[in-house]
Amino acid sequence: MRGRAGAGEWLEVSEGFAATPFTAAGLLLALDLIGSFVFALSGALVAVRRGLDLFGVLVLSFAAASAGGILRDLLIGAVPPAAISQPRYVAVACLAGLLVFYRHQMIERFRNPVQISDAAGLALFAVSGAQKALVAGLEPAMAALLGMLSGIGGGIARDVLVAQIPAVLRADLYAVAALAGAGVVVAGDLAGLPAGPSMLAGAALCFGLRVMAIRYGWHLPVPRQPDARSDRDDRSDEDGRSDGDGTPPQ
Repeated sequence: MRGRAGAGEWLEVSEGFAATPFTAAGLLLALDLIGSFVFALSGALVAVRRGLDLFGVLVLSFAAASAGGILRDLLIGAVPPAAISQPRYVAVACLAGLLVFYRHQMIERFRNPVQISDAAGLALFAVSGAQKALVAGLEPAMAALLGMLSGIGGGIARDVLVAQIPAVLRADLYAVAALAGAGVVVAGDLAGLPAGPSMLAGAALCFGLRVMAIRYGWHLPVPRQPDARSDRDDRSDEDGRSDGDGTPPQ
């Protein structure tokens, strides 16, 4: 499959990403693998906290590491998805799972390890997803949306498997941060800039927004919930105005 890369150059994306680390394809592969690793860390940490056994930890680490990439590849027609056709993705996820299983006490000493590793995975998958979408020939707006979906997919799979409301539905600036990072990649492509710097800048923006949102509680507007006491007072007033059959009390 061939498509656009930054600065108008053509970038070949094969199943094996046959490129050196210094090319755009090599950087894309590196971001994909690092993103898989850090997302797998977040999945394994959640599994350990929930008391899952070794198999459960590995399953959750693989699900978190691969869900976003599988969704991305299926939507752009890159089948079979790289996460299940290339052993290195499974190996990276299992490595992260084993690391957490045997060294989780050390990892838990860091501040917010699940949220930080999740933020890193979100950023890396958002930009790699957007770049792969551009290479596949998608329109810029659709490429940015696909980058966002790639970023949030791993977190959704992780949270659903442990019966938890996905972070994207409740967290501070989660999907918005992914969309911002993917947007930088798309904007760089439209401006004719090299793909590599655009991906790095987009990942830095997404990660920075997510970390700042975690630290300072930035979030989108949410519906205003009624005060519990005033709600009880309203019901009491209604009961006082009616004797149960809709007529005023005598």
